[in-house]
Amino acid sequence: MAWDATKLKDWQIAEEAEKSMPTVEELIEKLSLRKEEIIPYGKTPKVDFLKMMERLGDKPDGKYIEVTAITPTPLGEGKTTTTLGLIEGLAKRGKNVGGAVRQPSGGPTMNIKGTAAGGGNALLIPMTEFSLGLTGDINDIMNAHNLCMVALNARMQHEANYTDEELAKRGLKRLDIDPKNVEMGWVIDYAAQGLRNIIIGIGGKKDGFQMQSKFGIAVGSELMAILAVAKDLPDLRERIGNIIVAYSKTGQPVTAKDLEVDGAMTAWMRNTINPTICYTAEGQPVMVHAGPFANIAIGQSSIIADRVGLKMFDYHVTESGFAADIGFEKFWNVKARLGGLKPNVSVLVATIRALKMHGGGPAVVPGRPLPEEYTKENLELVEKGCANLLHHLEIIKKSGIVPVVCINGFYTDTQAEIDLIKKIVGAAGARCAHSDHWLNGGDGALELADVVMDACEEESQFKCLYPLEMPLRQRVELIAKEVYGADGVDWSPEAEAKAKRFESDPHYADFSTMMVKTHLSLSHDPTLKGVPKGWRLPIRDVLVYGGAKFLCPMAGAISLMPGTSSDPAYRRIDVDTKTGKVSGLF
Repeated sequence: MAWDATKLKDWQIAEEAEKSMPTVEELIEKLSLRKEEIIPYGKTPKVDFLKMMERLGDKPDGKYIEVTAITPTPLGEGKTTTTLGLIEGLAKRGKNVGGAVRQPSGGPTMNIKGTAAGGGNALLIPMTEFSLGLTGDINDIMNAHNLCMVALNARMQHEANYTDEELAKRGLKRLDIDPKNVEMGWVIDYAAQGLRNIIIGIGGKKDGFQMQSKFGIAVGSELMAILAVAKDLPDLRERIGNIIVAYSKTGQPVTAKDLEVDGAMTAWMRNTINPTICYTAEGQPVMVHAGPFANIAIGQSSIIADRVGLKMFDYHVTESGFAADIGFEKFWNVKARLGGLKPNVSVLVATIRALKMHGGGPAVVPGRPLPEEYTKENLELVEKGCANLLHHLEIIKKSGIVPVVCINGFYTDTQAEIDLIKKIVGAAGARCAHSDHWLNGGDGALELADVVMDACEEESQFKCLYPLEMPLRQRVELIAKEVYGADGVDWSPEAEAKAKRFESDPHYADFSTMMVKTHLSLSHDPTLKGVPKGWRLPIRDVLVYGGAKFLCPMAGAISLMPGTSSDPAYRRIDVDTKTGKVSGLF
C-alpha cells in the first residue's frame, strides 16, 4: 500500500515503511545467502564481497539495467526515485530484483540538495541511517585521506628541520617536496566554503610545515573515486599507493607509497569494499556503495556492488550521476569497460518540467516557486524541449545498449503532454513508459517495469565509443562531437602541453578519460539549454589522479568544496528527544 506522498514528508513515509523493513534473517532467506556472507551492523548489514564472489562467481549474471536522465533542471529530475520505483515495479511483477545506489554526502544532506534517498513512495530506507553516515565508509575515507595529509606535512616538517644525515638515521630519504606543488588537501564531509583555502603550520619548528593548503568535500577525495572503480582489496591497495600527493622540486611525483602511508590508509579502508544493504520503501534490497563526484570522477556506485548484484538478482538496477552526456558516458566508456560488464538496458528519465525548460521556459531556480508554465499544460514548450531528450536518446543508442524513456510523472502533468512525448519517442524508434512511482510506489511503476522487461529481451549490442589505444586528445574530440554535439575542441596551451606529455608516456596509456564539465547543459555553458549548436568545447586543464588512474580534461571551473546556502536543510532537521527519531530529512 502506498502512503499519501502529497501530504507526508519523505522522512514520515520512511518512518512508516521502516516498521515492516526486512530483518537480517529475512534478508538471508530471501536472497539464499549464507550467514557468513553477512557482516552484521545494526539495521543495515554489509555483504562480504569476497565470500559472495567466491561462491557465486561462476553463476550467470542477471539483467543489467542502468538509469540516466536528460539534462536536468537545478532541482534534479528523479533518477534515484526512478531507480527505486523501477525496482519496486519489477518486484510487483514477481521478479527477483535489487539494485545499487551511491551513498549520500553530509554536504548536500545538510544543505539544499537533500539525501539522494529518492522520494515519495520510491524511497530508500532506513532513511536516517542512510543519510547520516550509514556504516562509516565516508568516515573511513576521511580518516585514510587525512592520514595521508598528516604524513605529508610531517615529512615536510622533518625535511625542513633535519639534514640528510639526520633523516637517514631515522630511515628516511629526502623527498624534497615542493610546497607550492601539492596536489592533495584535507577533506571534511560538509559544504564548507570557508575551508577552500587555508594556511597550516603557523607557529614554531615543531608545529608542522607552514604552507598554503585546502579542504575538499569527502566524496571528492580520490579515495572515493578509487573505491568506486576498484575490483577487489588487492586492487584497492595498489591504487592507494599510487595516489599522487605532491611533486618534488624537480617535478617528480610524490605518492602515498613514497610517504609509506599507503598500508595504513588501506587499513582504514579495508571494510569499505563491502557494500551495505538497504531497502526500498516496499522492502526490496538495494546495495549502497561508494559516492564519488559525478563532475570530476565516475559519479556512480561501485563496480563491486554491480558485480555482486548481478549474481544475487535476476534484474539488477543501478544509476549514473547527472545526465547521459556525463554520467552515462562514464558508465558506458569507463565503468562497464573496467568491470567487464555488459549492460542490457538504459532508462532515460525525463520530466515534463525539464522538457519545458529546454523548450524555452523560464529559468528554474531552487527555493523559488515554479513559474506557471511548469504547472499548466503547454504542448509547444514540451515539443520543443524534446530535442534535448532525443539528443540523449541518441547518445544511448551509440553505445548499443537498449534505451527506454521513462516519463517521471508529476501531478501537474497532463495526459496530452504525456501522449505527445510518447509519440515523439516512438517516432524515434524507442520504447517509452510513463511512471507514477513517487505517488504510487511499485503499483505506479508497472508500465515502466513491463517495458523494461520487454527491452531486456532484446539483444544488447554494447560497444565502447573508443578503444583504449586512442590518444587522449582524440578521445576528447570524439566525446565532444559524438556525445555533447560540439563542433570541435579548443585546448589552452597549458592543457595541450599536458595532453601531449600524457600521450607520450606509456604509464598513462590505460588511464580512463574522465571529462569535467557542467551538468546543466550539453555544452560547457550552463546557461545554454536544449541542444546548443555552433559551439566548441574549451579545455583549460587536465588533472591526473594516479591511484584512480583518471585523466580529467576540464571544460570548466569545478570546485571540490561546495558552499552552504543561506537556507540549508540543517535549519529544519531535529531529533525527538523522547524517541530519538530524526525529523526533517528529505
